[in-house]
Amino acid sequence: MNKKKYIIVFLLTAGIFTIAFIVSNYINNRRYDIIKTTTDKISIDILSLETQFELFQESSCASLKNSILSDEINALADKLSYAENQRGADDSDVITLKKYYSLLEIKDYLLMKKVDKRCDVKPISILYFYTNKQKCTDCTRQGYVLTKLRIDHPELKIYSFDYDLNLSAIKTLTSIYKVTKEMPAIVINEKSYNKFQSIDDIIKIIPELAATSTATSTNNI
Repeated sequence: MNKKKYIIVFLLTAGIFTIAFIVSNYINNRRYDIIKTTTDKISIDILSLETQFELFQESSCASLKNSILSDEINALADKLSYAENQRGADDSDVITLKKYYSLLEIKDYLLMKKVDKRCDVKPISILYFYTNKQKCTDCTRQGYVLTKLRIDHPELKIYSFDYDLNLSAIKTLTSIYKVTKEMPAIVINEKSYNKFQSIDDIIKIIPELAATSTATSTNNI
């Protein structure tokens, strides 16, 4: 009788572990499928945006002013952030996608500079550099500040770059604007500012934002 009890307990335990293993595998596979779909969608979005860049290069000032590329790039950033959180910042596919995304940002930034020269409009932009290789609390805080500013000021264009990403175009940017390794760093009107900058600090640098502010600024964000 004791042997039968042990056998029954063993079979029940083995059955529970087997079911748990199957369910775990199923969940992991589903999660991988979702991430794979997301990364595939990002790849398609990147190709679409690259094509749009080429088209906008030849467009009129009216088309350039009404460009929706920046909104699409922001949406792409959210998808990339999801993939990065799920697969990790060191995942090779995520790194590749991040490089493509960074190049798209630079293309949009250059396109807006052309708008400034060719058309009767002066875009307001911020280049934001952060790091993932070391614990950077101020980088996180700076990200929150810039997100808040972008919400309150839709005309403000913010481009974020991983300072440690092995991409020659980013290294060229940091060289041109003399961005040091001290993170976070932002570039406004081609001038580099290291260390954390609050909302009030940034509005002082870009006084045009004060006229369109829709929210109360706070110095501790």
